[in-house]
Amino acid sequence: MLFNPMQIDRGNYPDAVTPWEDPGWRAAALAWLDRKLSALGLRETGPRRVRLRPWSVIIRVEADRPVWFKANPPGSRFEAALTEALSRWTPGHVLTPYAVDAERGWSLLPDGGEMLRNLPAEPRHWVEVLTQYADLQRSLVSHTDELLGLGVPDARVAELPGIFDKTIAGNQTLSAADRERLQGFRPRLVEWCEELAGIGVPDSLDHADLHGGQILVGRGRFTFFDWGDANVSHPFCSLLVAAEHAGEQHGADIIPRLRDAYLEPWTGDHCASELRRAAGLAWRLGQLGRAGSWGRLFPDAYPGSIPVGDAERAAALLRLMGS
Repeated sequence: MLFNPMQIDRGNYPDAVTPWEDPGWRAAALAWLDRKLSALGLRETGPRRVRLRPWSVIIRVEADRPVWFKANPPGSRFEAALTEALSRWTPGHVLTPYAVDAERGWSLLPDGGEMLRNLPAEPRHWVEVLTQYADLQRSLVSHTDELLGLGVPDARVAELPGIFDKTIAGNQTLSAADRERLQGFRPRLVEWCEELAGIGVPDSLDHADLHGGQILVGRGRFTFFDWGDANVSHPFCSLLVAAEHAGEQHGADIIPRLRDAYLEPWTGDHCASELRRAAGLAWRLGQLGRAGSWGRLFPDAYPGSIPVGDAERAAALLRLMGS
């Protein structure tokens, strides 16, 4: 039984245009969702809650066991196929989808429990999160080519200078002075990339937005989800968001402890001083991954305006320089 009306949540983006406004798209998505729910034998018990954002359309279905439908924009359509692949390669670390439509970027996912950000904050939680996350990344090193084949954006260390150039060239909000500063900074960026590559930690999957709202808690383990910002890059780039969010909760003094906990699984291959240097470089270079993720919104979310996310991409570039 379908309960109506649906509850629509536009958050802080009341004017954003998403595919939900297209009757044909909406009918196709809901028909796909209905078919998958029927195949699962689920009985709905409450209204569907629709969450519309410039970067996704999400529907929570109240049923015998709650489920979630997610639709990604073209720039992060890879998430559906990536989620399915991760459930095979790293079971226990991620959600296992009930169904995916990789071509359209649609996923049907189980409810994974409570988000970390909704629980009483404890430093030990972040230590455990980053240790488990490092294990996930290490297990994916051998799947780099397959990740790229799924359409996960290529932000490997060797590609970062080119990404830097394209991000500057395509941005409409940077001032002439900031463009000049960024161009002057480019040689240092190249040096950082060369040094980071020389340390020898292989590229892997970078979540690129790893905070308490992307981590589920249950049975002594943490589950990582919401991979729409992900890219194939230096694994340590993930420290940027995770450590900053933990530092906001617990103070900056916790960051070295979290860094060392995250790096410990990698110490079998590299000495601690090399790993800390790599972490410092990747922390800075991770801003390029953040800049890239702001380009993966629905392209017509705000028609006729400056491209969505340009201001955020510009800010990430300036933070890369230490501004």
